[in-house]
Amino acid sequence: MHGYDPKEIEEKWQDHWQKSGIYEAKDFSDLPKYYLLIEFPYPSGDGLHVGHIRSYTAMDIISRKRRMEGFNVLYPIGWDAFGLPTENYALKTGKDPKVVTKENTDTFRRQIRSLGLSFDWSREINTTDPKYYKWTQWIFLKFLEKGLAYKAKIPINWCPKCKIGLANEEVVDGNCERCGAPVEQKEKEQWMLAITKYAERLDKDLDEVDYPDRVKIQQRNWIGRSEGVLIKFDDIEIFTTRPDTILGATFIVVAGKEDKFTGRFVTNPATKEKIPVWEAEYVMSDYGTGAIMGVPADDERDMEFAKKYKLPIVEDYQKAGFEDFGKKVTKYRLRDWVFSRQRYWGEPIPVIHCSKCGVAPVPEKDLPVELPKVEKYQPREDGESPLANIDEWVNVTCPKCGGKAKRETDVMPNWAGSSWYFLAYLFNKEGFASSASIENWKLQIENFRHFMPVDWYNGGMEHTVLHLLYSRFWNKFLYDLKLVPTSEPYKKRTSHGLILAENGEKMSKSKGNVVNPDTIVKQFGADTLRLYEMFMGPFEQAIAWSEDALVGPRRFLERVWRLKTKVAKGQTLDTDSQGLTLMHQTIKKVSDDIESMKFNTAVSSLMIYVNTLDKKNKISQEEFKTLILLLAPFAPHITEELWLLLGRKDSIHIQNWPTYDSKKLIKDEIILAVQINGKVKANVLVSRDQSEEEIKTMALALPEVNKWLKGKKPERVIVVPRKIISIVT
Repeated sequence: MHGYDPKEIEEKWQDHWQKSGIYEAKDFSDLPKYYLLIEFPYPSGDGLHVGHIRSYTAMDIISRKRRMEGFNVLYPIGWDAFGLPTENYALKTGKDPKVVTKENTDTFRRQIRSLGLSFDWSREINTTDPKYYKWTQWIFLKFLEKGLAYKAKIPINWCPKCKIGLANEEVVDGNCERCGAPVEQKEKEQWMLAITKYAERLDKDLDEVDYPDRVKIQQRNWIGRSEGVLIKFDDIEIFTTRPDTILGATFIVVAGKEDKFTGRFVTNPATKEKIPVWEAEYVMSDYGTGAIMGVPADDERDMEFAKKYKLPIVEDYQKAGFEDFGKKVTKYRLRDWVFSRQRYWGEPIPVIHCSKCGVAPVPEKDLPVELPKVEKYQPREDGESPLANIDEWVNVTCPKCGGKAKRETDVMPNWAGSSWYFLAYLFNKEGFASSASIENWKLQIENFRHFMPVDWYNGGMEHTVLHLLYSRFWNKFLYDLKLVPTSEPYKKRTSHGLILAENGEKMSKSKGNVVNPDTIVKQFGADTLRLYEMFMGPFEQAIAWSEDALVGPRRFLERVWRLKTKVAKGQTLDTDSQGLTLMHQTIKKVSDDIESMKFNTAVSSLMIYVNTLDKKNKISQEEFKTLILLLAPFAPHITEELWLLLGRKDSIHIQNWPTYDSKKLIKDEIILAVQINGKVKANVLVSRDQSEEEIKTMALALPEVNKWLKGKKPERVIVVPRKIISIVT
């Protein structure tokens, strides 16, 4: 093979890697483990896009480096496949969501494999697989058993056109994400998970993990921890973080749908004066106690309210003690998680309703409660799930008393399956297929102990609040049941920036600016696409796509390919040469940059190294070998082929990662500036170990210096070590 043909090379090695199982993690190994995780994709009908590739390639580079460093690496893949887009497609086309999901996952799998990503496919999971969601249902039953799952009548987002309840994330600017109709509020009984019972730990334990500051801030803002005081104004209890302002309180405001005076007065316990009680929209019913004291002089909203309704304003007042009038408490903005959806394409909630026994959990032996086939995916007129239409599925016998009963027809949100998927990868195949029970879960605990916590988790910034919070909550709950070994699931979390369209807009199907990786792989090759996505800009920043810029990485790989003709068998690298120094500097730079996710500067360093090697007539095997070992995580196919052409039989991806010698990082030669009467006139290249006298002799022999001295002897020659030579005439 003479020319660089990515298609031939890439397909060959992808087949080889798949058959060899080279990237499969061992359940138990004497090697230290390293668990890397991506947010598993939602397999939409649009297929994989270049934004997915940015995250997957970055973590693939780290995975490959870790394997070469001697770790038992787990880098798994699966599908987060329940949820709204597939159900919407079913509504439009009448196509079975199971069929749609299979088609989409088949496309994604093919595309991911075409990129040479080193996922452990032996652990592939799918949240819509009954073997998977029986465990999701089992965990829900544990929440129910411990009193953390309950039903409550609450206001929900209601779309009158779709006749469906919507989660907050499905409401965009007050309109339904599905149809665009204005969303109303409607009271409905919903299943809730008591995440608020974990609020303190979810906030405090952020101190234990390596997350970016902005991610911790987002988590903490959502949890909304406030230290304050409960104070009674007669029978109304208010929560305040500023109890010292009580002497300036001139009214009380309770949560309401509109501003109005209630006609009531209560006593301010500090001033003993009667103050009016108002209702107002600006007070949140679900924060604190749903009531506040109005202190116009110290709060902008209170001031606006007081001026609007001509309420008293006390400008100068004494600050009161905290402790004088109330009880110290900690409150959280976090509310319990609305967990049920009136839809079809989700995990059935495994509960049976009996008129005698009330809520009866489905027995473990009957899990999973599988989704039945339905003819229509539309919700009913009363807003109930399409499942409520299937009498033979809904009508069952009560597992407690044997009487007539009905199944729960709500399903779980698509957050459910993604709240524990990092554990699902750790199940052995027998455990995954076995019945959902405490005994069978416990058989997996040794695997959990070996791999948990996740060492490095990367995903989009849009999932650093809810998904991260929910999955931390589920893990903590399982930890309390002694079913997982660590309280926090993820040791380290990082995020990547979006890839924008060429004009800087967000990529979307409706705008027709989505880039299909298939065409790029076909035209340029997978290694070029991987290299380009890592080189295009800082990893955490949003970067615009540029197809023209793919040419640079492709040409770089062609130059690497051609370098093989310069490798000389007998050529060795001098121990004191500049080539050795550059090699060790490149090893250090690429190694450090991968760890800090500075992939663009790592690629840049490799390009500089290739430029230097390309200028030589001959290069040593050691130089070429080091180059392709460093390039291997970025461009796995071309480097595997070049490794074979070097006569190596084992895969390059299981070789030792190159290490640098810190002593070799310092060049043996340095350039010193030569000054004559304070002005730099020349430079001289000297060895670090040369004596002062030798350096003086070399400087005085320079033609530029002789021109100024004109044969005269200088008055003084001063050598400032490793900096400058100063000649005074």
